[in-house]
Amino acid sequence: MNTNSKSDAYAAAGVDITAGYKAVDLMKAHIAKTMTKGVCSDVGGFGGLFEPDLEGIKRPVLVSGTDGVGTKLKLAFLMNKHDTVGIDCVAMCVNDVICCGAKPLFFLDYIACGKNVPEKIAEIVKGVAEGCVQSGSALIGGETAEMPGFYPLDEYDLAGFSVGVVDKDKIIDNKKMAEGDIIIALPSSGIHSNGFSLVRKVFDVENADLRSPIEELSGKSLGESLLTPTKIYVKAMTALFEQVDVKAVSHITGGGFYENIPRSIPEGLTARIEKNSIRILPIFKFLQKSGNISEHDMFNTYNMGVGMSVIVSQNDLEKSLEILRKNGEDAYVIGKITKGEDKIEIV
Repeated sequence: MNTNSKSDAYAAAGVDITAGYKAVDLMKAHIAKTMTKGVCSDVGGFGGLFEPDLEGIKRPVLVSGTDGVGTKLKLAFLMNKHDTVGIDCVAMCVNDVICCGAKPLFFLDYIACGKNVPEKIAEIVKGVAEGCVQSGSALIGGETAEMPGFYPLDEYDLAGFSVGVVDKDKIIDNKKMAEGDIIIALPSSGIHSNGFSLVRKVFDVENADLRSPIEELSGKSLGESLLTPTKIYVKAMTALFEQVDVKAVSHITGGGFYENIPRSIPEGLTARIEKNSIRILPIFKFLQKSGNISEHDMFNTYNMGVGMSVIVSQNDLEKSLEILRKNGEDAYVIGKITKGEDKIEIV
């Protein structure tokens, strides 16, 4: 830790730079778990260096994605639990990156806080590191900004970005999609990390009992259910890309089914989703009932239990299900591609 750098004047303004040094020291062990072969720099430099292994990639294309955790962070504040929101941050980025067939390489995070409490910052980074381990990404850098007067002293914001690589010849091309192709669902772990402004309004989380078991949530507390981290699909999808000609992938985030699935459907075709086939998680049923939310609004806001959809040909269906299940995903069919102009129908 740097013991020579300190500023009494800056500390009087609310910024303790020595706390920043301590936070870095505390997070080093978590960051070390994410180190992959390509990392060329250590923590503390001005830039993170990464040498990608491009063996077998004829025309490398870099793919990037950025996102934050959003107002789900309010639940972390209320529960005083900060070691899982980092997984959400990584997941929201890497799950986007893999939709074109890319493999995530490295990740950087950004934490802005009202007061730098080193132990809390280290807990946040612990979650980020776990997300990186799950996605095979190296955490090669980041930034912690102490901003008193801008953020409340006990609150923070968390965002980040992922960079991956894909061979240009293997970028997923939905022009290959055809009538009769099959839509596969990869189950979500819960609400993931979008739609929490509505969640917070429905449950009035600032005044709710977040810790008592709830029967409708299989005995879990509301706080535990809402803080369940976003599932990361990199391992299973990477295995699928290696063995199957995938037609399209959609990460079901903000906008739910109605916004995200059409993004991968070409003109003239429709994703026909069989509503009764969807394994809706208890948290969504509880949310809909508690907030008297219409079914359309639920499917237009949340993943409803489907974190990612994958489209393959009928001939590749059984092979795809086998690969996904072998890699930890209880994948199942939720629909098929038909001719049409609406891009999505939920029937």
